Amino acid sequence: MPKDQNKAQDTDREAMHLAETTDVSPKQAKDLLREQGGDKKKAAEKARNFKAEG
Repeated sequence: MPKDQNKAQDTDREAMHLAETTDVSPKQAKDLLREQGGDKKKAAEKARNFKAEG
């Protein structure tokens, strides 16, 4: 399997986990991870703040 495909699957898995643990949508979780440069901790913090505001 190509590296890019593995990386995409990892990102999808991380986004799903973030979505499940913070109650944002999978798309929002993926966007947050991308915005935070893949930093799961920062993305989770932003997701919690995002949900609290919205």
